[in-house]
Amino acid sequence: MLPEGPKPVETKDYFAGATVVLFGLPGAFTPTCHKNHLPGFIVSEAAFRAKGVDKIAMTSVNDHFVLAAWSEATGAKGHIDFLADGNGDFAKALGLELDASAGGLGLRSKRYSMLIVDGLVKELNIEPEPGKADVSGADHLLEQIKYASGPD
Repeated sequence: MLPEGPKPVETKDYFAGATVVLFGLPGAFTPTCHKNHLPGFIVSEAAFRAKGVDKIAMTSVNDHFVLAAWSEATGAKGHIDFLADGNGDFAKALGLELDASAGGLGLRSKRYSMLIVDGLVKELNIEPEPGKADVSGADHLLEQIKYASGPD
């Protein structure tokens, strides 16, 4: 969402020539996403930047209006890019879709984090347990990233 309204983003353009941390989650304002997963990336922004990360982004199967409101409500606006996957096309293309119909939530994204360097996924962490953000959390991904100038 830009000040002038929603704008489509092509993955090939967004990830090209950059080191990007991307995390996916089931939904904006949902308990684990709102209280645990997203906040970890907000407070770790400086640590990611110190390790050479150019962009931090999140995606979920929500529309761009919901994600714009969530970025404002959490103070993440301007720090984390909120990339709406309203129809779940991105989650499906990655094979990371989650059928949450039993809970009345329909198609969602699995909870994950990844490190992408110039369009190539270097690390992928898929959360094995619903309601947790440990394997997919900011701390775990930070441990996996080496400094751009060499090992830690």
